Amino acid sequence: MMTRSKRVRVWLVYALWLVACLLLSLPSLSRADAQTAAATKAAICTSCHGIGGNSTTGDYPSLAGQTSRYLYFQLRDFKAGRRNDPRMSPMAANLTPEDMHALADYFAAQKPIATDFKADPVKVEAGRKKSEEILCTMCHLGGFTGQNEIPRVAGQQYPYIVKQLQDFRDRKRTNDAGNMTSVSKSLTDADIENLANYIANLQ
Repeated sequence: MMTRSKRVRVWLVYALWLVACLLLSLPSLSRADAQTAAATKAAICTSCHGIGGNSTTGDYPSLAGQTSRYLYFQLRDFKAGRRNDPRMSPMAANLTPEDMHALADYFAAQKPIATDFKADPVKVEAGRKKSEEILCTMCHLGGFTGQNEIPRVAGQQYPYIVKQLQDFRDRKRTNDAGNMTSVSKSLTDADIENLANYIANLQ
């Protein structure tokens, strides 16, 4: 039969073991909580950006399959006012860095789905040639799949591509360290239309 002091020691060891287990489980719980919070916030995003971040309208970009780095930087820029949009700026205003990282990781992990855009073959070919001329794939990579802070633009909604190219050309969007502004400044409306046909047609 254990003495009282021995029982106390056993209970102390057991209590310390429980505390250790709890402390070791905290990072997992935090990750689970972060993932749950990201999924909850992402559900709000999908009301505009589509299920799983696959947009069905040219008013909003697809987020699925973008790099996490690019998505984080865009959310950060919306919050800081370096990029402005009457719909997105208020949405980003209250996001913490942790929220932005979690949302970026969530949408980066989603699978892009092909759109139903019907491209004009003549404009697709003209857009392909123009993209080679202005060296688009040096940054966006082959297939326009993106890298790091450079977005995936393959398969984006056609009207969205047109608007972004126009905004870069007209300096309405400038949160790109001047890269896209420089590339797009000499583009004609026809060039933009052709490029958008080509890029939207990629999957």
